[in-house]
Amino acid sequence: MAKPLKPPALRPGDAVRILSLSSPIDEDRFERGCGELTRMGYTPRFERASVFGRHGFFSGSAADRVKALTEALVDPSTRAIFGSRGGYGSNYLLDEMPTELSPPKVFAGYSDLTSLQIFLWQKFRWVTFYGPMVAAGLDHHVDAAQGYDRKSLISALSETKKGWSIDLRGEPVVPGVAEGTLLGGCLTLVETTLGTPWELDTRGSILALEDRAMKPWQVDRALMHLKQAGKFGAVAGIILGDFPECDPPAGSESVRAVARRILAPLGVPVVWGTPIGHTLRPMLTLPLGVRSRLSTVGGANTTTQLEILEPAVT
Repeated sequence: MAKPLKPPALRPGDAVRILSLSSPIDEDRFERGCGELTRMGYTPRFERASVFGRHGFFSGSAADRVKALTEALVDPSTRAIFGSRGGYGSNYLLDEMPTELSPPKVFAGYSDLTSLQIFLWQKFRWVTFYGPMVAAGLDHHVDAAQGYDRKSLISALSETKKGWSIDLRGEPVVPGVAEGTLLGGCLTLVETTLGTPWELDTRGSILALEDRAMKPWQVDRALMHLKQAGKFGAVAGIILGDFPECDPPAGSESVRAVARRILAPLGVPVVWGTPIGHTLRPMLTLPLGVRSRLSTVGGANTTTQLEILEPAVT
């Protein structure tokens, strides 16, 4: 297997290109997120016509969006690419993506950008960053509700000499310790890679899965699909988000109960309720494609910790 390709670290003053690759965005939220990037010491760059575009329920035509992404990927003055928000539509770009790419750069986002992050991993072995976007996390500021966790974001983007630890702030479903490559993203988008040329290879992974606004039976169906497709057969461990807006109807199983029923028999460490991706808590940033160690302990001394065992940037 090819070695992961890590981007250069992001430093104060570096240019961050902002792209709308999925759904249209709210301008006020976008401006607040740009202000947060500036306070962090980075230089936001964007083109209004593409960032605030609208083409049906997409932020622009597929041709315009893939052109903007391709240009950003090869632009030497752009040190990082942040999504403006998720929604739907980045899958339309995958068939038109370049077959070769220049050296990697920071690519950050969550939700619908999972499609692109998996593509970049499967095709090019790029390390990417599952964390806040400009109008979906950064707009609510640091350590705030629906905002972002600064420590995990800065560590992921700038630490070049050693790994770090992340308190997952969840609860053990299955206790234990496991090591693997950290992969995953939005549950729905991970599932939709099945049968494609960029289907996610989960073997030996610490697999992170999260989503929002799904009925418990819809989460059940997605997890069973992944299980029957063999995607859990060789995972080392699983990290689950807190699945907001997924409350069960009266008399139904909760998503947590569904996850326990399907995943506990795997016998690998499983954590429930981590604030990743769609969450109402400050969002953690996960560097996808790096070696990690998942530790879960139940009982009186409950802990859920993820150790990032290597830098995610160079």
